[in-house]
Amino acid sequence: MAGTFAGKRAIVMGASRGIGRAIALGFAAQGASVSICARGPGPLEATRREIEAFGGTAHAQCVDLAKEQEIAGYVPAAVKALGGLDILVNNASAFGYRDDEEGWAASFGVDMMAVVRGSHAALPHLGRGGSIVNIASISGLRATARSAPYAAIKAAVMQYTASQAKMLAPEGIRVNCVAPGSIEFPGGSWENRRTSDPVYYESIRAGIPFGRLGRPEEVAEVVMFLASDKANWVTAQTIVVDGGQLVGS
Repeated sequence: MAGTFAGKRAIVMGASRGIGRAIALGFAAQGASVSICARGPGPLEATRREIEAFGGTAHAQCVDLAKEQEIAGYVPAAVKALGGLDILVNNASAFGYRDDEEGWAASFGVDMMAVVRGSHAALPHLGRGGSIVNIASISGLRATARSAPYAAIKAAVMQYTASQAKMLAPEGIRVNCVAPGSIEFPGGSWENRRTSDPVYYESIRAGIPFGRLGRPEEVAEVVMFLASDKANWVTAQTIVVDGGQLVGS
């Protein structure tokens, strides 16, 4: 099908639901062939079928992004299924919120090292004009009393993005980052908090100037811009997508 990404091949990590799913569907709607991975086979296959409905190649594989060997096996399989690779989106989180050994290990193992490992596995297949987009969070831009490991690692992802961009510019590969604010979608943490912790949910909603939480599709649009030829002179940037949440709160 015709579209901004006609003929392009994209891998989206952690894409069975929420932001990752919206990104994958956005690429597919614009003509890209797309491979996705996640741990849960049911939602993963459902999203794969949605991608396939746009007419391009749709590939999916169950992957635990905390495990180096699974990433190392997935990326070449995805590249083979797609017939090459033009775009990598590193989108995954273990949501390691607690300031304890478990929280730090989860955040480092998935939120940080899956970005590193996914990028390393993809680089042999990305040529000039290739693009990597890492997904972080506005949590990495401010202090927090609720999720120190998550916030610190997301800040590290932003810094690593800039370093990647500097390292890969001579090869013609751009690297950027998107930092979403609070995004609500079915089955997501904010939908759950709406009922489980309504006071906290309302405090977040009230702090966003537009008076609502964001939608996954609003993040996906920015990711697609950064991955497109329209952004061919944009690299090493972190773009906040939060409806003014940072300034509002």
